[in-house]
Amino acid sequence: MLITNAVLPDDREVDVRIEDGRIAAVEPSLDGTADIDADGKRLFPGAIDVHVHFRQPGFSHKETWETGSKSAAAGGVTTVVDQPNTDPATTDGEGFDRKAELAAASYVDYGINGGVTADWSPEELFERPLFALGEVFLADSTGEMGIDADLFADAVERAGEHDTTVTVHAEDATLFDESVKDMPAVGAGTDANADLWSAFRTPEAEEAAVERAIEVAGDTGTDVHIAHTSTPEGIEAAVDGGATCEVTTHHLFLSRDDLDDLGTHGRMNPPLRDEERRRDVYEAVADGTVDMIATDHAPHTLDEKDAGIWDAPSGVPGVETMLPLLLEEARQDRFSYERVRDLIATTPAETFGLARKGRIKEGYDADLVLFDPTEATEIDAEALHTKCQWTPFAGLPGVFPELTMVRGEVVYQDGEFGDAVGRNVREHGGQ
Repeated sequence: MLITNAVLPDDREVDVRIEDGRIAAVEPSLDGTADIDADGKRLFPGAIDVHVHFRQPGFSHKETWETGSKSAAAGGVTTVVDQPNTDPATTDGEGFDRKAELAAASYVDYGINGGVTADWSPEELFERPLFALGEVFLADSTGEMGIDADLFADAVERAGEHDTTVTVHAEDATLFDESVKDMPAVGAGTDANADLWSAFRTPEAEEAAVERAIEVAGDTGTDVHIAHTSTPEGIEAAVDGGATCEVTTHHLFLSRDDLDDLGTHGRMNPPLRDEERRRDVYEAVADGTVDMIATDHAPHTLDEKDAGIWDAPSGVPGVETMLPLLLEEARQDRFSYERVRDLIATTPAETFGLARKGRIKEGYDADLVLFDPTEATEIDAEALHTKCQWTPFAGLPGVFPELTMVRGEVVYQDGEFGDAVGRNVREHGGQ
């Protein structure tokens, strides 16, 4: 395949030749007849979302590997990393194998994270093509994945022995503000007083847990990655401690000011923060302090979210809207295209050892996204492909791809999908 007249994130106009699923040449001009004439449109490396919940097995009414990966492809995401809190949880060999069977339906490449619980089986997990440990819940009060410091330390040590990163959900439940629960919670759904959730799960809880996770990891040499940092304090603690960190699109673009409209649809963990903190987080993303953007794509049905603030499940969808929202920031000259590329592709690939992903360069996988940088559209929930069929970003402008390619195979083009070609990146030498 030959793509001609494409503009890269660094503004070079090039032709790109693809052979056997990889980029064979990137030059100002290449011989041959164009299969795709980009006509001056932007060509990006495919986005790598290191934090999704595709819900299978166990919760396929919310999302499946097919629907989630289609949503990813339509949003320019070519690799996803799925988290372990499914049913069964991915905490032993049986859980991993069950998820791997279902992941064969994926339209994009993927990694499978192993979970840590009191009865996890590290011997079985590390025998399999595991992407990382995570999302490891350190001192968290939600769900059944929370572990104590001793078990966390054991997991970190075992991960280090297998050169595996530990991804940490950092919230210290002892610093949640329990007095908030005594306040009246009015309504449900979009009529709920959803700000109570943000008041309950305090910013201090994040910073303390980040510091604790890094301290426990100590001198093991194990790589620690902090998931969904939502505060400037949490980001600073991660950077100071030598950990990498991600920021989600909802913490980047939404704040407590949006909760009057979102209601319980805006409940997530960590919660939305005040507008001043959101601006500080945005600045840390823009100036290079934050390593990457991820989505924590965590779909629930509208019926599930339309509950009281203490009963609604936490989480929002986002895998299809991440890159379009960031490309709109670049279109408005708030981010450079190179910064967007680094946040969603180059740095995630380097951080997690995906040696042939994240760049448009000879020898790399032909994971490519083509879009018109002048074409922004309003995000419409009905046009998205996630099974839950809603989004917290409805009405915001986004620049959506017109073509997404995984290892040289077109998986999405102009609203139509190709074949499900996804494979486990750890089964192919980390590629």
